[in-house]
Amino acid sequence: MPRVQLALNVSDLEAAIDFYAKLFDSPPAKIRPGYANFAITEPPLKLVLIETPEARGTGVQGALNHLGVEVETSAQVASARARLAGEGLATLDQQTTTCCYAVQDKVWVDDPDGAPWELYTVLADAPVELGIRGDGTCCARVDEPAASGASAESSSSRCC
Repeated sequence: MPRVQLALNVSDLEAAIDFYAKLFDSPPAKIRPGYANFAITEPPLKLVLIETPEARGTGVQGALNHLGVEVETSAQVASARARLAGEGLATLDQQTTTCCYAVQDKVWVDDPDGAPWELYTVLADAPVELGIRGDGTCCARVDEPAASGASAESSSSRCC
């Protein structure tokens, strides 16, 4: 089932888990150090919380980490990649990358204001996080997405 992903930076992970569990009447699907995600059924939403006490500040400033659409298969990711590149959008590809405590295939695009979107599928759970940097940001960001067809090795600076 495709669903939209919203990844938020939070300053207090425990408080955020408590709040979002109440808001969506759903427990988290995964909790790891500095990270939690919810697989909300109604509305279909993957909510990701990334603890970033120094990076966020107060209020909504710095709250958005990235956006995404989770799809069911790698073939759907490849189809989205081809469609987006065919529309003239610069894409950044990652295959079998470990981010957000999961092994994923994904493609990234940025909206006109630079908000990062990923279309991804989860291939397997991962016991460790390889993608969140020490400052709490979701992996290293690049200023511009790589050209369509970039390899996972050349695009490893963005994940989650």
